[in-house]
Amino acid sequence: MLERLDNKYVVDAAVLSAAASVLIRHFDILEIDGRRAFTYETCYFDNSDRQSYFDHHQGRRRRVKVRIRKYSDAGLCFVEVKLKDKRGVTVKKRLPYDPAKFGTLDETALTHVHRVYYEQYGRVFPYELLRALDMRYVRMTLVAKAGGERMTIDSRLRFYDRGSFYAVDDDHLILETKSAHGNGLADRLLRAAHQHPTRHCSKYCAAAALLNKGMRRNRFLPALRKLAASPPGHIAAARPAMELMQ
Repeated sequence: MLERLDNKYVVDAAVLSAAASVLIRHFDILEIDGRRAFTYETCYFDNSDRQSYFDHHQGRRRRVKVRIRKYSDAGLCFVEVKLKDKRGVTVKKRLPYDPAKFGTLDETALTHVHRVYYEQYGRVFPYELLRALDMRYVRMTLVAKAGGERMTIDSRLRFYDRGSFYAVDDDHLILETKSAHGNGLADRLLRAAHQHPTRHCSKYCAAAALLNKGMRRNRFLPALRKLAASPPGHIAAARPAMELMQ
């Protein structure tokens, strides 16, 4: 679903567990080689002024997120560009990428980024991209038995950059519904469980705000309050990336 309307929810694991029996009647769980949970590693790019972050903070229609996503268990990697069209629909453009280049954008990757941005907005990409932050989490994907709707469940979220590391409490999950009109079956089932979308819950923006305490964050406070409602001591000094991944 590379073009869709998304809703994100931050929920406790107990809430999802209580709703599981209803969800499973309407959704299948993606399974590959006997696995249902898959590790995602993602590297986000921004400029030195965090232009992408602040474009989202200000709610600008013309905004973009650029990332490299590695599907660790499958050995796949993509450069992904996420944009918004005039209807507010998320448009994602992907380019297969060498996993060994994770963390850097080569000339082919940058050409892809600039091309899809120009095709969507009719303007030249406006800034130089630098590695901004990384994250790792475990994802399960639910696929509706009828229709093309999906729901993803992200757990064990870990955010880090060169200066700090933040671990979201493992009881806190990010659910994302993806449907053609933004009000799919998963959304209705979650409302029945008294869950409502968490506004402005971009994982990149939440991670940037949690890792950089001095940045403006008003737009993301609803998501941050839920994600940060965890035991103290989850901020730690930076350590080598591979150590954090153990």
